[in-house]
Amino acid sequence: MHERMSVDIETFSSVDLIKSGVYAYAASPDFEILIIGYSFDDEDEVTVIDMVEHGISKPLDPDDGESVRIHWNTKAGGTVYKEFWDALTNPKIIKTAFNANFERTCFARYTGEDMPPEQWRCTMVRSMELGLPRSLADVGIALGLPEDKLKDPQGKALIRFFSKPCKPTKSNNGRTRNLPEHDPDNWRLYKKYNRQDVVTEKAILDKLERFPIPPEEWRLWCLDQRINDNGVRLDIPMIEKIVEYDAKRQEELKEEAKAITNLENPNSLAQLKEWLADQGVPMKSVAKDTIAEVLAGDCPDNVRRVLEIRGALGKTSTAKYSKMLDAVSPDGRLRGMFQFAGARSRRWTGKIVQPQNLAKNFLPDLDLARELTAAGDFDTLYTLFGETSYVFSELVRTAFIPSPSCRFVVSDFSAIEARCIAWIAGENWRLSAFKEGKDIYCESASRLFGVPVVKHGINGHLRAQGKVAELALGYQGGIGAIKQMDKNSAIPEEDMQNIVNQWRKASPKIVRLWRLCEDRAKLAIKSGKTASTVCGIKFRHSCGNLFITIPSGGQLTYWDARIKENAKGMEQIHYKGVNQTTKQWGDVETYGGKIVENIVQATARDCLATAMRRVAAKGYNIVLHIHDEMVIDAPVADKNAAETITQIMAEPIPWAEGLPLKGDTYETMFYKKD
Repeated sequence: MHERMSVDIETFSSVDLIKSGVYAYAASPDFEILIIGYSFDDEDEVTVIDMVEHGISKPLDPDDGESVRIHWNTKAGGTVYKEFWDALTNPKIIKTAFNANFERTCFARYTGEDMPPEQWRCTMVRSMELGLPRSLADVGIALGLPEDKLKDPQGKALIRFFSKPCKPTKSNNGRTRNLPEHDPDNWRLYKKYNRQDVVTEKAILDKLERFPIPPEEWRLWCLDQRINDNGVRLDIPMIEKIVEYDAKRQEELKEEAKAITNLENPNSLAQLKEWLADQGVPMKSVAKDTIAEVLAGDCPDNVRRVLEIRGALGKTSTAKYSKMLDAVSPDGRLRGMFQFAGARSRRWTGKIVQPQNLAKNFLPDLDLARELTAAGDFDTLYTLFGETSYVFSELVRTAFIPSPSCRFVVSDFSAIEARCIAWIAGENWRLSAFKEGKDIYCESASRLFGVPVVKHGINGHLRAQGKVAELALGYQGGIGAIKQMDKNSAIPEEDMQNIVNQWRKASPKIVRLWRLCEDRAKLAIKSGKTASTVCGIKFRHSCGNLFITIPSGGQLTYWDARIKENAKGMEQIHYKGVNQTTKQWGDVETYGGKIVENIVQATARDCLATAMRRVAAKGYNIVLHIHDEMVIDAPVADKNAAETITQIMAEPIPWAEGLPLKGDTYETMFYKKD
């Protein structure tokens, strides 16, 4: 009896996989599974099934009354096909794949049946949990696999040829798709490429076996897959109105800019800068921040209007609406927005419309703005709220709506990172403030300035500075972090260093935590052993990697961690990871504050994960989750949903004794920031 089957497939769809995601890709009417490669357990043999050759590449018509299993076995014939089908549908055999969500979704579409995530494991997730890259080729290289185990570099060209539509030309007789018969030699190479992907995935899996993922983490991944499978409903009529009107409005703005400037292309940075200089307003950059600075001062009316137009045209957040339409499934739901363990902290990252960076809403009457937009009354919208692109930017969240007969219950952990860092470091005045329900920004400002600070009360103007300090300085930030965080210029530049000094003086245990984490990490790397536990955190160096176990039992991995001296002879921690600037795999430097940031965010992630499990166990459908917040599709008939979820968010967590948790919850008929 086999225990595990490694699987890789090659597919065809006219839908762009990168732009639209796998759910819309597989839902396309022309979707097919072209090739299946599979291999059992630790066997070297890889079997490749040519689905096109046997006429079974297309999903079975669900209305023809024929069982998929019979369809497969009778039309394909032969024991090898039955062997694969029986293994695919056997709940006792674990299926593994690199990015198993792709295979799961494609097989669900092909068979018309559920592909339970409990029967699958994702090798890509295993890699990312260990701080490795997220592509099969890059992981193989990072692990130092021998050449015969690496991904075949010919794959991209073969995928373009067989798995995507082609442009009709005279030379290809006007066809829009390349079939095996059009290039038999390349088709043989494609099957060889598929086989090699299975070889590479198995080699990676073999390398990673020594670093097991805890069972509870796989259970969380299964919940993640269910959330991705379920998706969230979109207000398609409103989105379509926005996309249609915004395209028209963009053209109007471009024509207006041309009329004012007499430029052939006002979008050209070079032409625009030259024109601005001619108007007496030279600008080295026409980025959002520099435009805001000029508009805040005195400038000629024509320059002001051109810069306003430039800002409106630059509102890229409105492009999210087009992405929604590209990726929506036929039933009006958007699926597959969340990547499990996508960040170093093992937090989820976003896909398609990037739910983690949706614009916040500050409109004075969001309901009215949305009502006018949904009705297509853009003239009134412009009259009441100004340039529509800015309004559309703030309405992006509201495009997500509850399922029929439901409303959204939105709940987030209040100031979760501030709570976690105070709890880990043992900064008791902060913990007391949270337990007593005080405003942490006011409390911080009070300690910075030595006076009482009350929100909307005595010295309330200082709260803004306390907020900036809290957001900027917790992870060893300094003046640079304050400048980056202080978008509203709450802190005069000449006061910044004093704010840094006073904040650190008021939070000595957090400052100590930075130092302790860096020292223990260095000690573990140098000794090659487990350093002593500090603040419930364990540092261990094994197999060349630094492992940090956080209070939840979760683990952070710093691949190929080592100590290097900088130009000043100071020791610094380096590891292999994805550079946040270049997005390339390579050498990354870290330090105490950054390590603490990873630990705190990972701890906050595990708090949310615990709450998500508890909410799901109550039978609620989570449709969105963003860092410290989850959005639940709650039946209208369930009058107690908000109260129940608020209670769940505040429930103590066994591994986090003494951590004060609080959920802020509200109900809404469309998603928004309350």
